[in-house]
Amino acid sequence: MNTFDNYINGEWVAGVTTKPNINPSDTNDVIGHYAQADEAQTESAIAAARAAFPAWGRSTPQQRFDVLDAVGNALLARKDEIGRLLSREEGKTLPEGVGETVRAAMIFKFFAGEALRPGGEIVPSVRPGVGVEIFREPIGVVGLIAPWNFPIAIPAWKIAPALAFGNCVVFKPAELVPGCGWAIADILSRTALPKGVFNLVMGPGSKVGSTLVDSPSVNAISFTGSVATGRRIVATCAARGAKVQCEMGGKNPLVVLDDADLVVAVNAAVQSAYFSTGQRCTAASRIVVTDGIHDRFVAAMIDKLGGLKVDHALKDGTHIGPVVDERQLAQNLEYVDIAKDEGGTLAFGGEVLQRETPGFYQRPALIIDTVSGMTINREEVFGPVASVIRAKNYDDALALANDTEFGLSSGICTTSLKHATHFKQHAQAGMVMVNLPTAGVDYHVPFGGTKGSSYGSREQGSYAREFYTTVKTAYSFAG
Repeated sequence: MNTFDNYINGEWVAGVTTKPNINPSDTNDVIGHYAQADEAQTESAIAAARAAFPAWGRSTPQQRFDVLDAVGNALLARKDEIGRLLSREEGKTLPEGVGETVRAAMIFKFFAGEALRPGGEIVPSVRPGVGVEIFREPIGVVGLIAPWNFPIAIPAWKIAPALAFGNCVVFKPAELVPGCGWAIADILSRTALPKGVFNLVMGPGSKVGSTLVDSPSVNAISFTGSVATGRRIVATCAARGAKVQCEMGGKNPLVVLDDADLVVAVNAAVQSAYFSTGQRCTAASRIVVTDGIHDRFVAAMIDKLGGLKVDHALKDGTHIGPVVDERQLAQNLEYVDIAKDEGGTLAFGGEVLQRETPGFYQRPALIIDTVSGMTINREEVFGPVASVIRAKNYDDALALANDTEFGLSSGICTTSLKHATHFKQHAQAGMVMVNLPTAGVDYHVPFGGTKGSSYGSREQGSYAREFYTTVKTAYSFAG
């Protein structure tokens, strides 16, 4: 069985132990054994990044462009291979796995371009004879902690801007999906990137993640994951004065108004709630439907869900792959039971499925007759489980959509320009979709939410420089 090591200071380093990477579509399929680091190895990676920073922080835009563009090209050349790896370890269907790999490639190529556009200003002073320059500098060593649900896209949108703006990186992928993170490290190891600039440290959050967050040598932390962990990271980083950026999930609404195109609304709802097995922080797990279309919408949803194939992620024709692991499957089932106990009606699915290979398969669940205060409408499930809330009219639907502590993505299906415009302005979310799924975003524009979903500046697009750089103002007197 293949063993995959950590990458520290330009060398492949065995972990203190290894952990198997299991395919959720077939638990008999062990993808490989991946190194597990301890606190000492993590500190070694941090020290390597610290030592490499002075030179890399002063590297030329062309050097950074060349590295990032090469990574993008390699990902495109290997998209089928890495997409298949992604689907094996995370459970996305093969088209989704390949698509995510292409997206990661485009992110690296976008930030290759951003490396050539560092920005800056020259402005006159209010004092005669004085010039003012405003420019951006890298912040230093950044710790990047990624989740399991997008095992190559999210690492890409953290690693690429960090390197593009001259920072050095210690990257921790999620324990469940180390393969794609290792693949990025393998590609970076083959570029002209100086040793120590990028380090891969795989292992548990209690050891690797905590060491990164606590280390005074790490200048910034970018984290995507659970609310509870994110809040602890924010508190720790604030206490030691480190820069911090957290994306922490959502309970995203999709509003369907009476005047909506039913086909468009159903497709948007199914794509939002169930594709990628519902394991997206932008998934629409609350569907708010007004009275006039409610019954037709539910009937059409049930019909659509009945035609979806849940099976092995690599099989042709599979629409929905497995849940990522046994613990997540158990959590999904528990939320379905809680919803029924609190008065919801299970209109479709929700049960465990058996397939040719042993895996974590669940039929997508649609729960109706729910109200906003139910647990199913308050807490993030992170699986193929969606609830329907009946609304009286647009104003009621908007209020229900905003009735959540989260604010990542929000959507509306309507043919009314008036309601669409009002919703874009008044939905309490960082991203708003009109007649589109709530999940599915472009790589060249900002990503992030409001309220409990996000903390700190935005990820992706040109807005990423706000986190990965600091601003310096320089004054000059000509004499």
